[in-house]
Amino acid sequence: MRAAHSQLEIFRKLRRHEIMPTKQRVEIFNVLFAKPQHLSADQVISKVKKQDANISKATVYNTLGLFADKGIIRKIIVDPTKIFYDSTTTPHHHFYNVDNGTLMNVNSEQVDINHLPEPPAGTTLDGVEIVIRIRSKN
Repeated sequence: MRAAHSQLEIFRKLRRHEIMPTKQRVEIFNVLFAKPQHLSADQVISKVKKQDANISKATVYNTLGLFADKGIIRKIIVDPTKIFYDSTTTPHHHFYNVDNGTLMNVNSEQVDINHLPEPPAGTTLDGVEIVIRIRSKN
């Protein structure tokens, strides 16, 4: 489990990513970084509302989008209706359990990718993220 972040550490991290620290953003940061985890927006909303009942759903969604755009968290799209926000930003892949809707980390060294196609002209490869869908054998 990660140690709790001080207000000063959170402010510095947000400012390093060119994000103005606000009370709501700090609360959302604390929820996301309480431990390494994958949370949906609804889970973040539920956890934040326990701390501040006045925070709006729109604020949470906007902040998650901002954090993802700035690289503080990773946005993992497992299907068009299911998005997770990952507090671990180092390169890794995922197992997605379609039966219970959970996402689990897979170390990058466990996945062997030997050949990738050349990217289209005028582009460069930015990264590869693999979501491996699993379900119970029963």
